[in-house]
Amino acid sequence: MEGRHILVVEDEKRLQDVVRIYLEREGFRVSQAYDGEDALRLLGREKIDLVLLDVMLPHIDGWQVCERIREDSDVPIIMVTARTQEYDKIKGFDLGVDDYVSKPFSPRVLVKRIQAVLRRSAGLKSEERQDQVLQVGTLRVNPVSRECFVGEKSVTLARKEFDLLLFIMRHPNQVFNREQLLDQVWGDLYVDDRTVDTHVKQLREKIGACRGMIQTVWGVGYKFVPAVDSEDGS
Repeated sequence: MEGRHILVVEDEKRLQDVVRIYLEREGFRVSQAYDGEDALRLLGREKIDLVLLDVMLPHIDGWQVCERIREDSDVPIIMVTARTQEYDKIKGFDLGVDDYVSKPFSPRVLVKRIQAVLRRSAGLKSEERQDQVLQVGTLRVNPVSRECFVGEKSVTLARKEFDLLLFIMRHPNQVFNREQLLDQVWGDLYVDDRTVDTHVKQLREKIGACRGMIQTVWGVGYKFVPAVDSEDGS
């Protein structure tokens, strides 16, 4: 992790400085931005390995910054927020947030969360290099271009929907409970496990005829079954 470049986007200077001190102690290189516009300018000219992004920012809020980043970058994003409602978290994950940290937080815990997201991101990139395209029946997923097709029809998936589908497709017939899926796909056990159910429901709706491949194992969780191409699966 040493030498990784972290962009901290936070308009509260005291909190900025505390976070910077803890990150630098762990060997991270830190850049600081105090509003969304400065953050986007820095991202345009620096190689950033992870963005720590506050929701409440002047000029452009964290949601808008996240959307702009995701237009052309998969850099990991950890959102810092005082908002803990499930709706806000689902919104963030759909925009491409990799993890959440709620205020107030422990700087030591924050460092651990950053390290965990960087490890997970490196692991996903390694898997993407190993597997070019996954195809089961009419369902086809390209992990490099992050595209999904059912037959010839392109399916638009939110980032976490895609990550969830890719993960279970790589582990066919293996049952995962909600906590395991949160750990492997979200890396955040503080997210309500209903987040998994919501994303599974959305995935099934979007992949249509292939929805039966994502099966519910009652009382346990979910599994991906390659032999099923049209059953309901609910």
